[in-house]
Amino acid sequence: MTKGNIDIALFILRVWFGLEMAFAHGWPKMLKVINGNFEFGDPIGVGPTLSLILAAGAEFIGGILIALGLFTRLATIPYIITMLVAALLVHYAAGDPWGRIANPMNYAVVATAILIAGPGRLSLDHKLFVDKVG
Repeated sequence: MTKGNIDIALFILRVWFGLEMAFAHGWPKMLKVINGNFEFGDPIGVGPTLSLILAAGAEFIGGILIALGLFTRLATIPYIITMLVAALLVHYAAGDPWGRIANPMNYAVVATAILIAGPGRLSLDHKLFVDKVG
Protein backbone atom coordinates (compact mmCIF):
# COMPACT_ATOMS: atom_id res chain seq x y z
CA MET A 1 0.00 0.00 0.00
CA THR A 2 1.34 3.39 -0.90
CA LYS A 3 1.23 6.49 1.26
CA GLY A 4 -1.36 7.93 -1.15
CA ASN A 5 -3.64 4.94 -0.60
CA ILE A 6 -3.36 5.35 3.16
CA ASP A 7 -4.27 9.04 2.85
CA ILE A 8 -7.33 8.16 0.74
CA ALA A 9 -8.37 5.48 3.25
CA LEU A 10 -8.00 7.92 6.17
CA PHE A 11 -9.97 10.53 4.23
CA ILE A 12 -12.83 8.07 3.61
CA LEU A 13 -12.88 6.94 7.26
CA ARG A 14 -12.75 10.52 8.60
CA VAL A 15 -15.44 11.87 6.32
CA TRP A 16 -17.86 8.97 6.71
CA PHE A 17 -17.54 8.42 10.46
CA GLY A 18 -17.27 12.14 11.20
CA LEU A 19 -20.29 13.28 9.20
CA GLU A 20 -22.42 10.26 10.06
CA MET A 21 -21.80 10.86 13.77
CA ALA A 22 -22.29 14.61 13.46
CA PHE A 23 -25.60 14.50 11.62
CA ALA A 24 -27.19 11.20 12.66
CA HIS A 25 -26.33 11.44 16.35
CA GLY A 26 -24.85 14.82 17.27
CA TRP A 27 -27.23 17.14 15.41
CA PRO A 28 -30.36 15.85 17.19
CA LYS A 29 -28.60 16.40 20.51
CA MET A 30 -27.49 19.89 19.43
CA LEU A 31 -31.12 20.70 18.58
CA LYS A 32 -32.13 19.63 22.09
CA VAL A 33 -29.50 21.99 23.54
CA ILE A 34 -30.55 24.85 21.23
CA ASN A 35 -34.22 24.32 22.12
CA GLY A 36 -33.48 24.15 25.85
CA ASN A 37 -34.63 20.55 26.20
CA PHE A 38 -32.10 19.05 28.57
CA GLU A 39 -33.84 15.72 29.13
CA PHE A 40 -30.97 13.29 28.86
CA GLY A 41 -29.30 10.49 30.76
CA ASP A 42 -26.61 11.10 33.33
CA PRO A 43 -24.24 8.13 32.90
CA ILE A 44 -21.17 9.82 34.41
CA GLY A 45 -22.87 11.67 37.25
CA VAL A 46 -22.43 15.28 36.09
CA GLY A 47 -26.13 15.95 35.59
CA PRO A 48 -28.30 15.55 32.51
CA THR A 49 -27.68 19.10 31.22
CA LEU A 50 -23.89 18.83 31.21
CA SER A 51 -24.07 15.22 29.96
CA LEU A 52 -26.14 16.36 26.97
CA ILE A 53 -23.88 19.32 26.21
CA LEU A 54 -20.76 17.13 26.40
CA ALA A 55 -22.29 14.43 24.18
CA ALA A 56 -23.62 16.97 21.66
CA GLY A 57 -20.25 18.70 21.46
CA ALA A 58 -18.27 15.50 21.12
CA GLU A 59 -20.62 14.06 18.51
CA PHE A 60 -21.54 17.10 16.44
CA ILE A 61 -18.56 19.42 16.72
CA GLY A 62 -16.09 16.56 17.08
CA GLY A 63 -17.63 14.75 14.12
CA ILE A 64 -17.39 17.84 11.91
CA LEU A 65 -13.77 18.48 12.95
CA ILE A 66 -12.84 14.85 12.27
CA ALA A 67 -14.53 14.93 8.86
CA LEU A 68 -12.67 18.11 7.95
CA GLY A 69 -9.42 16.82 9.36
CA LEU A 70 -9.11 19.90 11.55
CA PHE A 71 -7.61 19.48 15.04
CA THR A 72 -8.30 15.85 14.26
CA ARG A 73 -6.40 14.06 16.99
CA LEU A 74 -7.72 16.44 19.63
CA ALA A 75 -11.30 16.01 18.34
CA THR A 76 -11.09 12.22 18.55
CA ILE A 77 -10.53 12.23 22.32
CA PRO A 78 -13.97 13.45 23.50
CA TYR A 79 -15.52 11.50 20.61
CA ILE A 80 -13.89 8.26 21.84
CA ILE A 81 -14.81 8.94 25.47
CA THR A 82 -18.44 9.63 24.51
CA MET A 83 -18.66 6.42 22.49
CA LEU A 84 -17.14 4.35 25.31
CA VAL A 85 -19.59 5.89 27.79
CA ALA A 86 -22.47 5.08 25.43
CA ALA A 87 -21.26 1.52 24.85
CA LEU A 88 -20.26 0.58 28.38
CA LEU A 89 -22.07 2.82 30.85
CA VAL A 90 -25.33 3.13 28.93
CA HIS A 91 -25.87 0.06 26.72
CA TYR A 92 -23.77 -2.61 28.46
CA ALA A 93 -24.89 -1.48 31.93
CA ALA A 94 -28.52 -1.66 30.77
CA GLY A 95 -28.04 -5.24 29.60
CA ASP A 96 -28.63 -4.28 25.98
CA PRO A 97 -27.83 -6.86 23.29
CA TRP A 98 -24.45 -6.79 21.56
CA GLY A 99 -25.89 -4.94 18.54
CA ARG A 100 -26.62 -1.90 20.73
CA ILE A 101 -23.15 -2.05 22.30
CA ALA A 102 -21.28 -2.69 19.03
CA ASN A 103 -22.40 0.50 17.26
CA PRO A 104 -20.72 2.98 19.63
CA MET A 105 -17.77 0.60 19.99
CA ASN A 106 -17.30 0.69 16.20
CA TYR A 107 -17.17 4.49 16.31
CA ALA A 108 -14.67 4.35 19.18
CA VAL A 109 -12.43 1.89 17.33
CA VAL A 110 -12.39 3.96 14.14
CA ALA A 111 -11.74 7.17 16.09
CA THR A 112 -8.91 5.41 17.94
CA ALA A 113 -7.36 4.37 14.62
CA ILE A 114 -7.60 7.97 13.40
CA LEU A 115 -6.10 9.21 16.68
CA ILE A 116 -3.14 6.86 16.20
CA ALA A 117 -2.67 7.34 12.44
CA GLY A 118 -3.51 11.03 12.27
CA PRO A 119 -5.74 12.62 9.65
CA GLY A 120 -3.50 12.02 6.65
CA ARG A 121 -2.44 14.44 3.93
CA LEU A 122 -5.99 15.00 2.69
CA SER A 123 -6.91 17.09 5.72
CA LEU A 124 -7.04 20.67 6.87
CA ASP A 125 -4.52 19.80 9.60
CA HIS A 126 -2.00 18.90 6.91
CA LYS A 127 -2.83 21.92 4.75
CA LEU A 128 -2.78 24.44 7.60
CA PHE A 129 -0.02 23.11 9.80
CA VAL A 130 2.25 20.58 8.08
CA ASP A 131 2.58 22.39 4.74
CA LYS A 132 3.55 25.59 6.62
CA VAL A 133 6.32 23.85 8.56
CA GLY A 134 7.76 21.60 5.85
